[in-house]
Amino acid sequence: MTPVSAEATTPRGPLQVEGEVFSIKRVGDYFHLTVVADGIAERARPGSFVALSVGGPISGALLRRAFSIYRVRPAGVYGGTVEIVFAAHGPGTTWMAQLSPHDPVNVVGPLGHPFAQPLEPVSCALVGGGYGSAPLFALAERLRERKCAVHMVLGAATESRLFGTLEAKRAAQSVTVTTVDGSVGIKGLVTDPLPALMTRNGIEVVYSCGPMGMLRAVTEVATAHGAWSQTAVEESMACGIGVCMTCVVPVVGDDNVTRMVRSCVDGPVFAGDRVRWDDIGTVPAGTHGAPRPGRPR
Repeated sequence: MTPVSAEATTPRGPLQVEGEVFSIKRVGDYFHLTVVADGIAERARPGSFVALSVGGPISGALLRRAFSIYRVRPAGVYGGTVEIVFAAHGPGTTWMAQLSPHDPVNVVGPLGHPFAQPLEPVSCALVGGGYGSAPLFALAERLRERKCAVHMVLGAATESRLFGTLEAKRAAQSVTVTTVDGSVGIKGLVTDPLPALMTRNGIEVVYSCGPMGMLRAVTEVATAHGAWSQTAVEESMACGIGVCMTCVVPVVGDDNVTRMVRSCVDGPVFAGDRVRWDDIGTVPAGTHGAPRPGRPR
């Protein structure tokens, strides 16, 4: 089975919007930012992302920061809003964490290819790591509209790095939580309870979003159980529009040829079993367009 929905193929071009902060709040180790961004909210689909300009108008930070869309509200008193979840790691996200309501934010989006959704009701597992779980909640809502059974597995290193556990209980028929340190839920990785959950619920499609190592492991479990998998990869996206080529990953096409594809425009969602996880960060031998041994470059 290859679930593909019309939403995943309908052309919806991105917009650049001079938005403003509606709200920002702390959620565990993360920040939940809501930006008024008319037009983008109406076009967004589960799995797409936005790119924000950071640092303000006189900043030396030329590159935008890309974030998965957590939720959108297409209409409201203040206009359509886009919500993202992020961790303050570097100077760009640290600047974002200090934003206040009504501060201006330039937003480009929605970008990328969203999750494809089943055409018929099936049982689905949605697996998220850390704040990588954010885009899975809008997906869960769409899947329920299609009469799909939704089961969520959320994991993180520790309790404060989980995101959305309470919301998951409203969004899914079952919720499994794991933490590496055992501070809450099952002690271990998201892949530890996943095989039993898949067998118990007859899972046919597995969606995942989170760290690359987790995506690889989830894909291996899904493939071993004969399920179709989709992963939203977390590769650094410097431009978000396919120009800089910093986010390329090796992916096998329908013709069984490996190509270096751009996560920002060809992804970020890929069929998990098509990604060459062992070769991330390299150009594998035999890749389309790669130099051949013994030939001049």
